[in-house]
Amino acid sequence: MQKTVVIDVVGLTSRLIGEHTPFLSKWLEKGKQINIEPVLPAVTCTAQYTYLTGNWPSEHGIVGNGWYFRDECEVKFWRQSNHLVQAKKIWEAAKAENPEFTCANMFWWYNMYSSADFSVTPRPMYPADGRKLPDVYSHPMDLRDTLQKELGQFPLFEFWGPKTTINSSKWIADASLKVDQWHDPTLTLIYLPHLDYNIQRYGNDFSIIHKDLKEIDGVLEMLINYYEGKNAKVILLSEYGITDVNHPIDINRVLRKNGYITVKEELGLELLDAGASKAFAASDHQLSHVYVKNEEDIPKVKALLEKVDGIEMVLDEEGKKQHHINHDRAGELVAVADKNSWFTYYYWLDDNKAPDFARTVDIHRKPGYDPVEMFLDPKIKMPLLKVGGKLIKKKLGFRYLMDVIPLDATLVKGSHGRLTTEPEHQAVLMSKEKELLPHPAVKAVEVYDIIWKHIWG
Repeated sequence: MQKTVVIDVVGLTSRLIGEHTPFLSKWLEKGKQINIEPVLPAVTCTAQYTYLTGNWPSEHGIVGNGWYFRDECEVKFWRQSNHLVQAKKIWEAAKAENPEFTCANMFWWYNMYSSADFSVTPRPMYPADGRKLPDVYSHPMDLRDTLQKELGQFPLFEFWGPKTTINSSKWIADASLKVDQWHDPTLTLIYLPHLDYNIQRYGNDFSIIHKDLKEIDGVLEMLINYYEGKNAKVILLSEYGITDVNHPIDINRVLRKNGYITVKEELGLELLDAGASKAFAASDHQLSHVYVKNEEDIPKVKALLEKVDGIEMVLDEEGKKQHHINHDRAGELVAVADKNSWFTYYYWLDDNKAPDFARTVDIHRKPGYDPVEMFLDPKIKMPLLKVGGKLIKKKLGFRYLMDVIPLDATLVKGSHGRLTTEPEHQAVLMSKEKELLPHPAVKAVEVYDIIWKHIWG
């Protein structure tokens, strides 16, 4: 049983490794890099649990970062319970092999109520006065307090939103080292999201992202030097590659204009009524799960969407089987964007009717993924002054609405989720254990075996 660490460097591709990542480039001279053929959808939660179970989404059930919970008639993204994963995780199989095996999961997703021995994941506090306060959830529970006493409060607002910085990834890295020093787990899983931010904002523009590459390279140098100093085997991998896009697809607006979507008006604003809608889409980057209430409408909806500019394919039951996403949680149809496009969640036809949360960072209330949350609205004069005024209200205990996010999807220049075929844009896996990486590319389900062999030899 060999001590192993798997570092998930979100968005890392072979194209990004070079002059701006001097440590990683040098480390790779003694190692080997292979590509990971993407799973559909190539998004965080699906990729992670394909790696950690060795099963396709059709088996483990994680069909995206969110989906439609049919029994509740609600779209929910970024849930956290590990019980949503319907397959055995690698640490469970390893513990069955040797009861002394232990695992620390540092911010990989579905990290609450897990069977991992040690876990830390973002979990804000929501007091009754409407505030949102940075915090984490941990197992054991006192690990949360010990870590934040040592490292300071987890920088939640630098983990996602318009204020993202390297500080969130640095905090996760520092916390991982603390957990290792205190508990020495056999397997450690570390999530470093930093590259996800500016590449989604600006695409693969090295004049901008060179700073991000250097920053994450520094964090990797710290982590790898530490773990190799403890004779651990180190695996670096990513979940997907982010490619340049220039065309947002408002798929729900298409469905609404054709009479499939029902909205509920509240205080003059519109909310998607998923349970009453004949068809709607839960958009997730370059993939949309399209839920169709009546079976007889499926062919008509499929034909409608196939005509939409930017949609590359619409999978029916047979198509879902071919792409291993035929699970009850998936939509009756699955729409996939072409390489230049991605899907918004927008369903309103007039921005004056957009719900109040549309202009805020609100990953749980929006019925789809919204990368525009990473931008401050350029139409706001002196945005920092406006944000400062909101924060004063927060500190005084007043209710406030941090409505500073734009509704302009064309701001987004990078996306992922489709089955990228160009090797330079695919996820990568790296290790110094060259003999364990025999092929130039592996399927996403085969990553499990590579991790397993690093642990057991």
